[in-house]
Amino acid sequence: MTSQSDNKYDVVIIGGGPAGLSAALTLSRARRRVLVVDAGHPRNARAAHAHNYLGREGVAPLELLAIGREEVAGYGGEVRAGTVTSVERTDPSGRFQVSVLDNTGESTVDARRVLLATGLVDDLPPVPGLADRWGRDVLHCPYCHGWEARGQTIGIIGAGPASVHQALLWRQWTDEVVLFGNDVVELTDEDRVKLAARGIAVVAGRIERLVVEQDTLTGIALADGTNVAVHFAVVLPIAHADDALLAKVGLRTVEQRMGKQPIGSVLPKSGPSGATDVPGVWVAGNAGDHRAQVIGAAADGVMVGAQINFDLIDEDTARAVAAHPFAQELEQEVCERVLGDRRHGIDASM
Repeated sequence: MTSQSDNKYDVVIIGGGPAGLSAALTLSRARRRVLVVDAGHPRNARAAHAHNYLGREGVAPLELLAIGREEVAGYGGEVRAGTVTSVERTDPSGRFQVSVLDNTGESTVDARRVLLATGLVDDLPPVPGLADRWGRDVLHCPYCHGWEARGQTIGIIGAGPASVHQALLWRQWTDEVVLFGNDVVELTDEDRVKLAARGIAVVAGRIERLVVEQDTLTGIALADGTNVAVHFAVVLPIAHADDALLAKVGLRTVEQRMGKQPIGSVLPKSGPSGATDVPGVWVAGNAGDHRAQVIGAAADGVMVGAQINFDLIDEDTARAVAAHPFAQELEQEVCERVLGDRRHGIDASM
């Protein structure tokens, strides 16, 4: 039989990616009772390797998460496979009731703090064949995949003004970059000069589909019948954070832009600590930062986990003080309890 205390946690973390697990590890090592609820759909699941993670370079993303779950469990943290269906504030002191749906059904747990580490969801351009190649030979970040695509022909699938920046960026990894306007990229004279100076070809016309042969991307086909050979395609996904869970307590996403071009949304932080404007609710990783790579999300989780622990310490201390209003008597009581026989006859005035 489960006791009521078994369902009470210092922190419930929604999302078991690098940010959520790193926060859980930090908090578990701080002797906090932590529950991580993970739906099991990591953003980078289709990628074969994660890069720029010092000491884990080239690790498979799912392997990294499996290692992280074991490490969290080693310090007493709980990781539960499931989905959080609702988060509601239960009393003025700030506690939350979190509903969790897993393979045993739906249950509720109590949390002093809630950390959102749910990452982002990528909406890809509506190009036939593109979603099937996502994370393989359809890429978005050169710092994640550029080395593996070095020296090959890269096709930038136009999505707006930011695609010019993408083309110039990927030029660092290869001499063969082609920018496909896709009827949405309007180039300024300055853009054309920059692209030409870097040897980047510009192809006009609407993209009809990706060309795949023997499970390998070989080209990008245009509506006019032209087929341009490429080895990799690069897209600019619209990446969204999810605020549906915490709408009832007042947290909403904010739009993100690259220049004038919308690129998605994040959950807003009220400062660098990861706190939000909603008391008791925190954000870590990509859910609050579009730019964070795997190692950055993990580092953010560590920092936010520590900040949550500081916040809980302040609350614990305030409650302890409120329970002992007589400071001098309390000081004497603590000294007697802590020092006790340790004085061994030493003058207490020393």
